[in-house]
Amino acid sequence: MLALYNTRTRQKEEFKPLQEDHVRLYACGPTVYSYAHIGNLRTYLFVDLLRRVLEYNGYSVKHVMNITDVGHLTSDADLGEDKMLLAALREKKSVWDVAQYYTETFMKDIALLNIIAPTILCKATDHIAQQIELITILEKKGYTYEISDGIYFDTSKFSHYADFARLPLEEQKSTARVEENKEKKQPWDFALWKFSVQKNTRESKNLPKRHMEWESPWGVGFPGWHIECSAMSTHYLGQPFDIHTGGVDHIKVHHTNEVAQSEAAHGKPMANTWMHGEFLSIDSKRMGKSEGNLLTISLLKEKGYDPLAYRFFCLNAHYRQLLNFSWEALDSAQRGFHHLQEAIRSIHEKAIKGNLDEPESRFTKDLIEKAKEDFLAAINNDLNTPKALAVVFDVLKQTHKEEERLWPVDWARIYAFFLDTDRVLGLKLADLRRETIPIDIQKIVHTREMARKAKNWKEADTFRREIEDRGYVVSDTDHGPTIKKI
Repeated sequence: MLALYNTRTRQKEEFKPLQEDHVRLYACGPTVYSYAHIGNLRTYLFVDLLRRVLEYNGYSVKHVMNITDVGHLTSDADLGEDKMLLAALREKKSVWDVAQYYTETFMKDIALLNIIAPTILCKATDHIAQQIELITILEKKGYTYEISDGIYFDTSKFSHYADFARLPLEEQKSTARVEENKEKKQPWDFALWKFSVQKNTRESKNLPKRHMEWESPWGVGFPGWHIECSAMSTHYLGQPFDIHTGGVDHIKVHHTNEVAQSEAAHGKPMANTWMHGEFLSIDSKRMGKSEGNLLTISLLKEKGYDPLAYRFFCLNAHYRQLLNFSWEALDSAQRGFHHLQEAIRSIHEKAIKGNLDEPESRFTKDLIEKAKEDFLAAINNDLNTPKALAVVFDVLKQTHKEEERLWPVDWARIYAFFLDTDRVLGLKLADLRRETIPIDIQKIVHTREMARKAKNWKEADTFRREIEDRGYVVSDTDHGPTIKKI
């Protein structure tokens, strides 16, 4: 049974897709006004893990992710400038060029982390018509009102507005933001459409592209941030769909507003399951652009870290657990990752040369069957990757014990187990290959290893010299001998 934590109900639930064997998944994507930092990318690693676990369980997944390239203002109170426009001014480029550059950079970053690309990547600016259509539905149903700077959603008309995030709305009235728009009926009402120009010039047909403005039934303007996800998710996945994901920072504002406008418009749930990834912190503070402490994948690479070591670092914590970043912790993760890589290379080498004189290993068969059960139980328990990794490393440990006891080892079965788990872990273990070693050299290495285990050191040295005379060098590791061409 696959159990997932549903933010909406605040409990783990058995996952049952709306359509047999098929899952419709929506993930809130980046606002492409700057580089994604590794805290942002932790959320996309969580979504990638979720998708991989779903596929591991036999589901096909339609994965839709948005690109926010308009409408995300600097204030959650629907005030301030569009972040895209500010980036364009900062970099002296058009907003379109800014959006394209940071979208391409983001896609390169997720590729470095071996994150599977979404089935559909949709830009907000390509779906203005769908957003206008959704606002029109809300207007006809009486959920909207107009003030001087735009069209707003009237949360008082949606009786369950506070339920999703458990918002104490009455308490918030006394602590409303100083910068809050005083024209709004309630402080938490939110913009559906923002006006770009004064009302008496809203019918202008000459729209400068750099302003990212569009004609609408309410005049020239641009959509609010929240409406884009509601419109695009329904457009591609229908409503309700199976799973909606994002970071924990989306719960109180962005996802609360999505729920309100989507369910008000269509009269049914937006998504059955809502899942949220926890923050990455640094020095016990949230990592973010506003905090000025962001780190990028490019910076990690410049400092000599493998991007997959960062993926491994994140896998060592549960996705709903706050994870504190430090260089020391990343160093430790990279050492652990390299240890795993070297072990897989060694196992692959033994697997391709086969068990030269060993019978089938019943012990190995039982070990792997139990490990597969434990691994599946871990990942199906709300994506428990720390426990899943513990299973993987326990197999390495138990296999090493077999060697110490001279028990037969079915290396092909062990190698297949690691490749199978990597369908979920995404660490590119299948890419770890040693150079092809001639079978006669492999046999000498194998015979030398038997001599070493029998503590016949003189005979082992003779075989080592023979290997070197043939142009290869053998090294002894915790996971068995490795061999390279000189």
